[in-house]
Amino acid sequence: MFEGITKGLSGALKSLRGRGRLTADNIREGLREVRRALLEADVNLTVVTDFIQKVETKAIGQDVLAKVDPSEQIVKIVYEELVALMGPVDHGIPRKSDRPVVLMLCGLQGAGKTTTAAKLALNIQSLGRKPLLAAADLQRPGAVEQLQTLGQQLGIEVYSEKTDPVSVCKNAVARAKQTLCDTVILDTAGRLQIDDELMAELKAIDKQVKPDAAYLVVDAMIGQEAVNVARSFDDALGLNACILTKLDGDARGGAALSIKHVTGVPIKYIGVGEKVDKLEEFHPERMAGRILGQGDMMGVVEKIQSIQKQMSQEELKKQQEALEKGKFTLNDFRKQFAMISQLGMKDMISRMPGMADMIPPGEDPEDALKKVQGMIDSMTKAERLEPDIIDASRRKRIATGCGVEPHQIKQFLMQFNQVRTLMKQMASMSIWQRMKMMSGLSNMGAINPNGMLNIKTKGDTGHRKSPKERAEERKKKKKKR
Repeated sequence: MFEGITKGLSGALKSLRGRGRLTADNIREGLREVRRALLEADVNLTVVTDFIQKVETKAIGQDVLAKVDPSEQIVKIVYEELVALMGPVDHGIPRKSDRPVVLMLCGLQGAGKTTTAAKLALNIQSLGRKPLLAAADLQRPGAVEQLQTLGQQLGIEVYSEKTDPVSVCKNAVARAKQTLCDTVILDTAGRLQIDDELMAELKAIDKQVKPDAAYLVVDAMIGQEAVNVARSFDDALGLNACILTKLDGDARGGAALSIKHVTGVPIKYIGVGEKVDKLEEFHPERMAGRILGQGDMMGVVEKIQSIQKQMSQEELKKQQEALEKGKFTLNDFRKQFAMISQLGMKDMISRMPGMADMIPPGEDPEDALKKVQGMIDSMTKAERLEPDIIDASRRKRIATGCGVEPHQIKQFLMQFNQVRTLMKQMASMSIWQRMKMMSGLSNMGAINPNGMLNIKTKGDTGHRKSPKERAEERKKKKKKR
């Protein structure tokens, strides 16, 4: 995800480093490369133009040129503008004390709406709430059965009936009241393209069921078209947020960087895999860090914590003591691969600052790390416990056993020694110290998402504007365009 834009921006920003002083001319030269990287990532042209203009205005100011290391200030400005471009985001789900909250999912066919409905229900359930799914997609063959299967797997009730979409939604809300469910998620029908029939059905549900929030599920793989889809649905329904799916694929990132700026509708969740637990809250500051190649250490920490919950306290304590004593062996290192595999190899590598650069160009991350596993598996028990005893003859034997060159074994052992030293240092640090150490952003003050929180955005307060109010807003939007 975002590999192209990350490499493009990294190359553009490197051209600004190593200069004794930045001038208006070389700032503009560097930003031309930034502009090219954004356009190649399929970011909306208007968004790119506005973004570059804001960065240039800030960067050419005297307060930046006077800094000791001005190139870091440019990176900081780009980071802040990326955060402002995508956020802020209200992650709250509306609550009502006297009735169930109704969330309507809409979107085109093929965006992953039904699966996303189940993912969202699981996410809400993890917050201690009791959701109910409504199978209101009566257009696509198998949609109702698919949602029922997912609901059965998760232990979440799915309401369905063979009538019409409006009746399904209304009766689902009534069923939720009877069973004391506090949230109803409506899985509505989609089409291969936006048409009058689709919008008429959604408007009928909107008018008669009065959902508290409308979320658009949009496929990140369709690139710039995702922005047009979001704008059309927002004009018709008045969206509260978007859920961007398939970000684990080859999405170039243009949709994530464009939707909020063009439509005013924030991205609330992102789908990062097919499994039902692969729905994450969208954090603009974390995504900006990943786009700039600085990783997402908070995301890594959260994922590791989710795995550690499955480990016993005794095992965790034993692991911590070993790290503090510097007794981190190749056996321990080998165990980490099982955990990384659970979390998703490619996703973890994209979140770890600098990790992507360690993978040879064109090589699959999973294949590269399997080679490392093979190296460790070719060692004796003594070698895995005490890697320092591995000399030239042992390296040759290990290399023959796993099908690599001896110098690759030497290089890996050097990297492992650095990791072992780092792990020992990190064992005594707080979680925030670890994040700062790993991300490298602390030196330039980029870890400061709070400065962006005063920007106004659509929020899920539970109040939706009336059709008359939305009609007035549409008139204003058309005038601006």
